[in-house]
Amino acid sequence: MAAATAVAAVAAAAAAAEPTVSKSAPELVPPAGPTPRGALPLSSIDKTAAVRVSVDFIQVFPPATGGPAADGQDAAVARMRDGFARALVPYYPVAGRIAEPAPGDVVVDCTGEGVWFVEATASCALADVNNLERPLLIAKEHLLPRPPPEEKLEDLILMAQVTKFTCGGFAVGICFSHLVFDGQGAAQFLKAAGEMARGLPAPSVPPVWDRDSIPDPPKPPPRGPPPSFTAFNFVTQVVDVSPESIARIKEDFTASPTGGGGGQTCSTFDAVTAVVFRCRALAASSLPDDAEVRLGFAASTRHLLAGVLPAVDGYYGNCVYPVGIARHRGAVRGAALAEVVGVVREAKEALAARFTDWLGGGGGGDHYDVPLDYGTVTVSDWSRVGFNEVDYGFGEPGYVFTLNDDVNIVASVIYLRPPAPKRGIRLMLRCVEEPHAAAFADELAKFA
Repeated sequence: MAAATAVAAVAAAAAAAEPTVSKSAPELVPPAGPTPRGALPLSSIDKTAAVRVSVDFIQVFPPATGGPAADGQDAAVARMRDGFARALVPYYPVAGRIAEPAPGDVVVDCTGEGVWFVEATASCALADVNNLERPLLIAKEHLLPRPPPEEKLEDLILMAQVTKFTCGGFAVGICFSHLVFDGQGAAQFLKAAGEMARGLPAPSVPPVWDRDSIPDPPKPPPRGPPPSFTAFNFVTQVVDVSPESIARIKEDFTASPTGGGGGQTCSTFDAVTAVVFRCRALAASSLPDDAEVRLGFAASTRHLLAGVLPAVDGYYGNCVYPVGIARHRGAVRGAALAEVVGVVREAKEALAARFTDWLGGGGGGDHYDVPLDYGTVTVSDWSRVGFNEVDYGFGEPGYVFTLNDDVNIVASVIYLRPPAPKRGIRLMLRCVEEPHAAAFADELAKFA
């Protein structure tokens, strides 16, 4: 009997120690003042580059020295909520809903309803859950906002949840519509909400809508049957590429014949992307050397929209265009890393001509058709989007990460800033299956 009692006590203690999150019911935060009504069109880039899906991510805010008391946290959350309400006045479309007045015609209906806001309280400190590093010790559904059942998630433009931890830290979960924002656009809105929460009278960057200024190129005729989708069993891996490795890759590229023997430089994105492409080609041993391997990424075109948009600064719609690289696996596997860096740079340099061709109705739209087989990997750079510079009144986040664990159709890698004070680039990887995971990790470890 004593033994059974002891086992029960241990089980009860373990259950008590498991972190819990208590959520309030979602509440609408409407604009703090009157806003225009009516339908606003989306741009051709919004409707071509994005689909009607939501993007989820978490911002982790470590506690200030000493950590605020509970009432201090409550006051900070109240100011954050007020910042959202005030930001929704100049950003009034965000307070609306996505609508489809006719089949295939998607618009933003400026209803002024507001954004859903959830307050939550965790039973633990951030340190108790490893500061929300992977593997997550709190299920992601406890950290992300979701609307009440009567609302359709795909109709919403943005939601927020702030979770308070006992240490005085916060986690802010954001869900935004990729139809309305790209990453930089969503970060621009959140920065504005933070500025208003901190007492600024207006956003430092005035928002620009102007989606109808972007031309609507004719769509190329469909080529062949619709693409088929295969569900893969990708393994989640997290790898940090050190700043020393990145610096060494840059130096090697500049000194290589590809880099002009000292005449050219490469960016951090170029260096890290070359590492991902080559290491995956080395690890994917089930693909023959004559198989095509591909790398795709969405490149920003904001700098190419000057003269198209009345004002580029402040524009928060999608400004991305796909860039693709295709080579035989054997060629990538056998190439020096500096050569692969050069391939990435060449693809980026071709962007301006291809995007301009697409805007003019040329064949650039074909670049959206990428085979979704095991030979394809996509990369997305979140390290410079701006989510790490958002300050709702309790400082900038120490870590920002996405939640893409359910993506199984195409291999993907997301570049993040590692948690402070670490430096370099963190790779959030969902791009190889179990038979290749160890070899992939071994190749990437050479750059840790």
